[in-house]
Amino acid sequence: MRDVLKTSSYDFELPSSQIATFPITPADSAKMLVFCREKNEIFHSTFRDILEFLPEELSIFLNDTKVVKARVFGKKSTGANIELLLNKPLFMDRYLVLIKGKVKVGTKIFFDEGLIAEVLELNEDGTRVVEFFQDENSKKRLNFLSLVDILNKIGHIPLPPYMNRDDEKDDETNYQTLFAKNYGAVAAPTASLHFTPLLLKKLEERYGLNYLTLHVGAGTFKPVDVEDILSHPMHSEYFEIGIEAKKNLDNAKKVLAVGTTVTRTIEYYERTNKIQGECDLFLNPMNKPIKVDYLLTNFHLPKSTLIMLVASFIGLEKTLELYDIAIKENYRFYSYGDGMLII
Repeated sequence: MRDVLKTSSYDFELPSSQIATFPITPADSAKMLVFCREKNEIFHSTFRDILEFLPEELSIFLNDTKVVKARVFGKKSTGANIELLLNKPLFMDRYLVLIKGKVKVGTKIFFDEGLIAEVLELNEDGTRVVEFFQDENSKKRLNFLSLVDILNKIGHIPLPPYMNRDDEKDDETNYQTLFAKNYGAVAAPTASLHFTPLLLKKLEERYGLNYLTLHVGAGTFKPVDVEDILSHPMHSEYFEIGIEAKKNLDNAKKVLAVGTTVTRTIEYYERTNKIQGECDLFLNPMNKPIKVDYLLTNFHLPKSTLIMLVASFIGLEKTLELYDIAIKENYRFYSYGDGMLII
C-alpha cells in the first residue's frame, strides 16, 4: 500500500501521446470514465451520455469564471524581451504576476497599446508584484477591468505549459466555458469545457444549474515539491458564491461539483461559512469532502494537488487504478482531454 501522505505516491507514467494539445469536437464527444462507488463498477462512456449516469435528485454547481488573455510580451527599456503572465489582482490595483526574464524592483516593462508595468516587489516563490499604467507621467494605476480591456487586445490565452504550443485563434473560444461570465482566471475550469449548448440545456431542464465563481490561478499547475503533502503551501484563489447559489447549496440533498475548483469552493464554504474571499483549501485523503457527493473532472497531472483532491473522494489506490485504466484505454489527459465522473 502506498503512503497517502507522500507526494511520490501520486506519481504515474503517462505517454506524451496522451496529453491532449487540442480539444475534440464536438466537445461532448469526449470520452468519460464513470466510476460508481456503491457497486465498485466502471463504465466507459462519453460526455453526451452523462444524464444516463446521474441520480434523479441532484443539485449541479459550475464555475462561471472567465479566462483572461493573461500572457503578454513586452520589452524592457534596454530592449530585452520579457514575457509576463498575470496571475491575479491584489489590493490597491497591484497585481501578482510571473515574469520570464531578469527584473528588479523599479524595472519597467513596455507593451503594445501603451501599457507599462513597473515591478514593485520580488517574492521568494518567484512571483512578482507589479502595477500597470498607460501614462508614464501621471502613473495612474489601472484597475482590473481597465487592464483586462487592454489585455484582450494585446494578450494571449495562457495555455497550460504541458501543451507545449503557442495559442491559436480557436483557443479564445475552446479554452473558455460556454457560460464564462466573470473575468479573473488564468486557467479554465476544464471539466466544463465538455459541455455543448444542447447538453447544458438538457441538464438545466432536468436539474437546474447553479453557478459560483472561483478565479483559477497559475498555482493550479504548480506541482507539490515536498514529500510530505501536508507541508505543501496551498495557493489561494478568489471565490464568490451568490445569494441564490448559497441558498440552493444550503438546501441541496445531493451535490455534483463540475470540476475541482467548484469542489474546493463548496467545501471551503461548508467549513468557513464564507461566501467570498480567498480559498486555500487543500483536499486530500486526510481531508475529505463533507458536502460534495459527486465529482465530474478531467484527468490531472501526477503529484499535483488536483489528483490528491480526486483521491480525497475515492482513495489513493482506486485513483491510481482508474488512471491506469484510463491510460490503457487511451483516454486523453489534462485540460483539453477526456474526463471522469465519480458517483
